[in-house]
Amino acid sequence: MLSRAVSYAIAGLSAQRIDVEVDAARGLPGLSIVGLPDQAVKEARERVRSAIVNSQFTLPSQRLVVNLAPADLRKTGGVFDLAIALGILAASGQVDPARLDGSIVLGELALDGRVRPVRGVLPVALALRRSRCPLLVPAANAAEAAAARGAVVVPVDSLRDAADALAGAERTRVAPAPRRETARYELDFADVKGQAHAKRALEIAAAGGHHVLLIGPPGAGKTMLAQRIPTIQPPLTSDEALETAAIHSVAGALESGRIPRERPFRAPHHTSSAASLIGGGSSLRPGETSLAHHGVLFLDELPEFHRDVLESLRQPLEEGRVRIARARHSAQFPTRFMLAAAMNPCPCGYLTDSRSRCRCPSTAVARYLAKVSGPLLDRIDLHIDVPAVPFDALTHAPSGETSAHIRSRVLKARRWCRRRGQSRANAQLNSKELKKYCELTPAAVGLLRSAMRELSLSARSYTKILKIARTVADLAASKPILPEHIAEAIQYRSLDRQLWA
Repeated sequence: MLSRAVSYAIAGLSAQRIDVEVDAARGLPGLSIVGLPDQAVKEARERVRSAIVNSQFTLPSQRLVVNLAPADLRKTGGVFDLAIALGILAASGQVDPARLDGSIVLGELALDGRVRPVRGVLPVALALRRSRCPLLVPAANAAEAAAARGAVVVPVDSLRDAADALAGAERTRVAPAPRRETARYELDFADVKGQAHAKRALEIAAAGGHHVLLIGPPGAGKTMLAQRIPTIQPPLTSDEALETAAIHSVAGALESGRIPRERPFRAPHHTSSAASLIGGGSSLRPGETSLAHHGVLFLDELPEFHRDVLESLRQPLEEGRVRIARARHSAQFPTRFMLAAAMNPCPCGYLTDSRSRCRCPSTAVARYLAKVSGPLLDRIDLHIDVPAVPFDALTHAPSGETSAHIRSRVLKARRWCRRRGQSRANAQLNSKELKKYCELTPAAVGLLRSAMRELSLSARSYTKILKIARTVADLAASKPILPEHIAEAIQYRSLDRQLWA
């Protein structure tokens, strides 16, 4: 007897339908799986056998052939276990084949028949929310699947639960859509003493979606400042939250199936490889740049990263996506994040600290700074000097502005952008949009021309200055870009020229 179940595989961030065909025929008892399975899928034979027997079903004494179609797509992981087991039960008459044919099944089986969670459930639910087909998922994945409003999500705890659900048992339940939560951050900018200049720069960065580089001696508060950037960014929209959760679901990094309302903050170690940062591996999983999508990617000790790792960031920073190609398949992941990087000005860290003497030879300083290439530096919008905080500021200075106050100004600037018809952040404007939205006064044009000539800035630096000045003007609720806006933007591009000279 032939039965058919439907499951899904994840290719990049998209869901690919997989038909699980099971044929029970005469012959020596055995279970074969074909259709380009990897080792984990091949091992499903043992998991499925034990799960069927331990769930008080009968394992057919027939020759069982399982085909995973299409045959030219590599099948990975244990996501097909439950579909294979139900297909075998349907082929042997223990489950109604007609009901199985109209359902989508995802889940990995334990030997005792329990259904374990799998990654990539949310992208499948998003792809199926208009089909109204029942989606059988592990109970641990029910919350994330139900976030795709419109999908009919049936959580199951075991193989027996799944069989009862297909039989229309009364205890079958449909997972309710999760309630919308508000973002909760434990950190706050009020905790940071001093550093008014750096806080202003980070406010501009959050308002315009600009990349930032924090340069200063050890202990100045660079990491502390960077960790608080998400607290002043605009809240995630519903679409952004779903897209962020889908990426984390594919990577297996979604916490307890919860749809996050906080913007992601990713801080990989400086020993990370290019594949871990950009994405890749045998199954082409998203990397840190994609896990930071709609959030912040923080690279502490920037010059300590391998040169090839840093250079691999160029395209994701510029295009907002990365395409990973392999011989058999390829995948594209979004990488629209804010880069926040931190570094010391020299190997010992005290080159710009007036309180401590730097003992690094000039050649060592040059080698250290050369680890960050000019093209990568040009892609970072704001270069912020973070000096050491004096003792009086640490002990007697009042608490600074809260993140909520700073975020209110950021949101006001974003609303100002939308009122003029702009659909995205200033940092993402293309050349045509720059001409449309960046109206400069004659005095501002003259100041910008002088800065380009005196500082020998590149064409990319010119566009960065325009975008930063546009954000400064938005924070000031000014339609045209004035000379003072250009002047403030220029100072965030001149720091690298002072240090790298």
